Amino acid sequence: MSERQLVSSGSYLEPVIGFSRAVRVGNCIVVGGTAPIAAAGGTAATGDVYGQTKRCLEIVEKAIADAGGRMEDVTRTRIILTDISLWKDAARAHAEMFGVIRPVTTLMQVTAFVDPAWLVEIEAEAIVAG
Repeated sequence: MSERQLVSSGSYLEPVIGFSRAVRVGNCIVVGGTAPIAAAGGTAATGDVYGQTKRCLEIVEKAIADAGGRMEDVTRTRIILTDISLWKDAARAHAEMFGVIRPVTTLMQVTAFVDPAWLVEIEAEAIVAG
């Protein structure tokens, strides 16, 4: 059985909900819904889907690195928005990170997130080679 590695991002919601930012088992890393939480707390880039997506991807990248992976290992992402009409702004930030890597991706809309200031969350899955 593979060792289970839990990765925390320090989100104030991790202990409240009982989740990890990422979990690695074997060569698979899964990153849960990642919100645009600013480094100092609160919401990053309030009202700006592009800026919030960039922040989400920074958190995802750190979680994957902390689990021993690289962004080049990402095979799937999910971009979850509260307003699908803003998809192009989120897609632009995603393409800046993944334009060459090109994981499979799903864009979807939900009615709301835990914090109403969050406009986007990102999920990711990676398979680490070797």
